[in-house]
Amino acid sequence: MSVALLQSDIQSLSFLHRGKVRDIYAVDDDKLLVVQTDRLSAFDVILPDPIPGKGEVLTTVSNFWFNKLGHVIANHLTGIAPESVVKTDADRAQVRGRSFVVKKLQPLPIEAIVRGYLVGSGWKDYQKTGAVCGIRLPAGLQEAQKLPQPLFTPSTKAAVGEHDENISFDEARKLLGDARAEEVRNATLALYSQAADYALTRGIIIADTKFEFGVDQAGKLYLIDEALTPDSSRFWPADQYRVGSNPPSFDKQFVRDWLESSGWNKRAPAPHIPRDVLQKTADKYREAQFKLIGS
Repeated sequence: MSVALLQSDIQSLSFLHRGKVRDIYAVDDDKLLVVQTDRLSAFDVILPDPIPGKGEVLTTVSNFWFNKLGHVIANHLTGIAPESVVKTDADRAQVRGRSFVVKKLQPLPIEAIVRGYLVGSGWKDYQKTGAVCGIRLPAGLQEAQKLPQPLFTPSTKAAVGEHDENISFDEARKLLGDARAEEVRNATLALYSQAADYALTRGIIIADTKFEFGVDQAGKLYLIDEALTPDSSRFWPADQYRVGSNPPSFDKQFVRDWLESSGWNKRAPAPHIPRDVLQKTADKYREAQFKLIGS
């Protein structure tokens, strides 16, 4: 495993943007280098301590899904080795195993969220209203219960440090146009259904996930960002799943639990995380990768 990377500093390329996890650089007019760091955000605040190896897990798992689901929709990968677009050994060390060279596309202004199980904010919404994001559901469902069919529940994209907001499909139509909104919904549900079916054969339930999409100059839709990772998805161990309770997930729950108990007010700056909590979280990410793809 490489040294933990909190923030990249690629000297060979022009820096463009730093998000919660990813750092983006310009390769040329139509390609970008995306570096997946080991940063972790919780409660929409970037934490001061990295999770060792997290960026490598996100890259490996995303590459697996991009390849496996490429027949559903095209993705932004170019197939160009990241090490080939930088010039120094120091830069190559930062990109190795944790980066993509991708097509430069125009991101859509929504996050495409799909929910297969009644949990999290969806469960809270259902308890109050009998619906999830305005979609009416049968009465009497329990926490963590599998939904009658997966739900497409888009949200707006918030800046770092701000909260995404759920929107209705009608609002997504206003943002994207009718045809594009339908295309995104259909792609989201197809990606989720095929991924969830596969993951179940590997002992993982994908309770929910989010996708991001972009378009090229001709208007063709692509899957972008990451795909079906422990950061963008709620993974549950199938052998611990019980309707009526929220199973432990393969993600940053150790960190979230520690932060909840620390007395932190959930505003920046976040406190430093104990080493054992960081290591347990890193182990969970690696376990998810191993269960899904066996490496």
